[in-house]
Amino acid sequence: MSRSRWRPAHIPDLFGKTIVVTGANSGIGLEAVKLFVANGAEVIMACRNTAKAEAAAEQVKILTPQASLTVLPLDLADLESVKTFVATLKQRINKLDVLLNNAGVMAPPLQRTKEGFEMQFGTNHLGHFALTGPLLSLLEAAPAPRIVQISSLAHRGGKILWGNLNAEKRYSRWSFYCQSKLANLIFAKDLHRRLQKCGSSIQVMAAHPGYSATHLQDTVPGGGVFNWLLAQPAEMGCLPGVMAATSDNVTSGGYYGPDGKVFELRGYPAPAFARKITDNVGLAEKLWDESERLTGVRYLSA
Repeated sequence: MSRSRWRPAHIPDLFGKTIVVTGANSGIGLEAVKLFVANGAEVIMACRNTAKAEAAAEQVKILTPQASLTVLPLDLADLESVKTFVATLKQRINKLDVLLNNAGVMAPPLQRTKEGFEMQFGTNHLGHFALTGPLLSLLEAAPAPRIVQISSLAHRGGKILWGNLNAEKRYSRWSFYCQSKLANLIFAKDLHRRLQKCGSSIQVMAAHPGYSATHLQDTVPGGGVFNWLLAQPAEMGCLPGVMAATSDNVTSGGYYGPDGKVFELRGYPAPAFARKITDNVGLAEKLWDESERLTGVRYLSA
C-alpha cells in the first residue's frame, strides 16, 4: 500500500458487522464510531461514563439517523466491570467482527485502579488484556474478525519498568504513559503471533493517532497549547484505527499511523514505525505472563 492512498471514502459497506469500541464517547473513539455507523455497522459503545456515552450516541444519530448504537458500561480500571461487560455482551450478540481497543488515560497524577494497579498501565494495558481474551470466542464466530489495539507515538520513549510496574517505588506520569503504550504495541504483536500459531482467523493490528486533539490532554499541563500548535483534529486521528479495522490492504501484526514526514504527527494512514523491541518475543512472553498473573485472566498460554 503506497503512502496516503487510503481515505475514509474507501471504507467498505459494513452492514451486518458488529463492532465494539472502548472509550467511544469522545475523541478518536467517537469519531471512529461515526464512520462505522455511517457505513452500516452496528456499534457497541463500551464506556465508563454511560451518561456521556448516551449523549454522544444522540449526537451520532443526528448525523446518521439510522445508526445502530448500543451503550454498555465498561470501566477498564475495574476488572469486575470488565467481567460484567463480557457477560452482558455474550448475552446480546453471537459474533463480534471488530474489537477496537481504544480507551485510555494519559499522564494523570498518580492514581490507582480498583485492584491497585497504576492507572495508566492498569487501564491502557491490563484492562484491555483482560477484555480481549474472553471475547476471542465471539470474534472466532465472525467470518473475518479483527482486533485493533490503539498505541501511541509515546511507545518510542517507553520502557517496561520491571520491579516497578505499578509505581510501588516511584512515579513519573510520562514514564508510565510511555510504558503503557509500549505494552499496548507489544501485546498486539504478541497476540497476533499467538493467534497465528493456533490457526485462528482473527487478525490483529495496532494503530496510533499521531498527535490528535482530544480530552486526553486535559490532565497534561500546557496540553491545550500543544494541541493548538501541533495537533490534528480527532477526525483525522481516528483514521489509522478505522483503516486497520476495515481495509483489505492491512496486514495482521502490522502497525499504522499518520503518514506525516515529521514524527508521524499528522496525515492520512500509512504503515508506522515500531521499535524493534516490540518484536522481542522473550519480552513479550514475560509481559504476557505478568499480565495473566496480575489480572487472573489466562488465554492462549503455552
